[in-house]
Amino acid sequence: MKIHRSWHGVRLRRTSASADPDEPVRSVTIPASWEDAAGAGLAALAPGAGATTLPAAAEAWIRFVADKAAKAGMEPSFADRLHWLLQLRRGAPTESVWQLRPDPNPGFVLNLPAFIDSAGLFDCAAFAEAVETAVLTLSFAAPASARLSVSMADLSGLLCALGIDYGSDNARDIARALAAILRGRADIASGRMARLTDAMRPAPMDWPAPPAHTPVPGLAEAARAARQQALAVEGLRHIATTAIMAAGPADALLGVETGGIAPAFSPLLPSGGLSKATRAWLGVSGMTGEEALASVLGGGSPFPIYGSAEHALMHDAVAPFIEAMPARPAALGKPLPVAARSELPARRAGYTQKASIGGHKLYVRTGEYEGGALGEIFIALHKEGAAFRGLMDNFASAVSLGLQHGVPLEAFVEAFTFTRFGPAGTVEGDPAVRQATSLLDYTVRHLAANYLGRRDIPEAEIEEADTVGDGARDGSPLLPLELPAEASPRARRRALRVISKAG
Repeated sequence: MKIHRSWHGVRLRRTSASADPDEPVRSVTIPASWEDAAGAGLAALAPGAGATTLPAAAEAWIRFVADKAAKAGMEPSFADRLHWLLQLRRGAPTESVWQLRPDPNPGFVLNLPAFIDSAGLFDCAAFAEAVETAVLTLSFAAPASARLSVSMADLSGLLCALGIDYGSDNARDIARALAAILRGRADIASGRMARLTDAMRPAPMDWPAPPAHTPVPGLAEAARAARQQALAVEGLRHIATTAIMAAGPADALLGVETGGIAPAFSPLLPSGGLSKATRAWLGVSGMTGEEALASVLGGGSPFPIYGSAEHALMHDAVAPFIEAMPARPAALGKPLPVAARSELPARRAGYTQKASIGGHKLYVRTGEYEGGALGEIFIALHKEGAAFRGLMDNFASAVSLGLQHGVPLEAFVEAFTFTRFGPAGTVEGDPAVRQATSLLDYTVRHLAANYLGRRDIPEAEIEEADTVGDGARDGSPLLPLELPAEASPRARRRALRVISKAG
């Protein structure tokens, strides 16, 4: 198949992807700069199950649509428009168009952040043209369909790139203006198809006027122009043309991070890195990554995070303009405030406790605030497996973060006493604790005794045969420990010593 000239010179890469974990993996070829998720999107969109390339898969449906458009008297550049929409990741149709199969409600996704130009401004004219192109594409691809779903996506990403707070009135005005352009230009294109097919439906103006002003240059004017021109439409080809759709393979192909008009509920990608929207927000805020990290470590929140309440308000702002909307999110109110983190001093007091539980040695290290309150713990294991050591390291980190954010030590003691897993058994080396049902049980019992004065926690029956990982008991005797009379290591930090065994 001859590939459209617009793909010449585009650097591509091949990867393996599947539309679903239960689906077979196929070889896909996408632009080198696109993320792997785009490959999974192409694997779901392209017909068949074998190897596919984005230029070839796109050429198949675009040529089909462009041929029909040419017969209807459309401009010869229609195919160019579609290829450029895809290459710029501004828009793409849903599965049925890629696979050239009938669909009573075909869809087309428009990726809002992709319409920001090189000057950092939203390209209103390009968005308006893309809406009309989407309606015409779906009309030619599925001529029998009376309902279309042209949808805008990643409103949250657009607002971040523009430096607009998602929960603000300005953000909702921007969304209203975008929805007005979407509805108005879609009705204009549907009216054009009605004239070509002599299939006229009433064109009621049942949606409100857009806002008079927005912070985005030219957006309010473009919205008013779209509504004014839609008023002149004599009749429509379709019952409905606009929707806010759930995210799907087309969104993944375009690099959409947040579906529809939803807020971004996290600044991170599933892989753990910062999202494009978060990086854009930092850019327009003038904040470096180092400054953002410092803010997080200091208990601040440099990244705006929103919940269902803000989402519900955005839904209400957009719904009057759009013909098919998802269910309104339940407004659960604002989340509880997060306590600020209390930093430990750079040089801090504490102690190291060595003990053995059921023949398995461990060290518990504590760090204290200036007043003696516990602020952090570390747990070092003698010879357990790497996986188990990693779990205990992360447990200690989680407890430390909780303590530094105001979680009382009593809460951890209540949660983790009597946890049962190997190793378990008699405790040697720590007179404050005689038995432990697990390393977690020992750790919180030890902390309770030494920082809360708690020696009233009952002991449980122990099965000392429990072992774990590489640290299975080898039958070797423990080193005897000479213990001072005081039970608390805080009173004998330097008094504990190991006595060598004669032999």
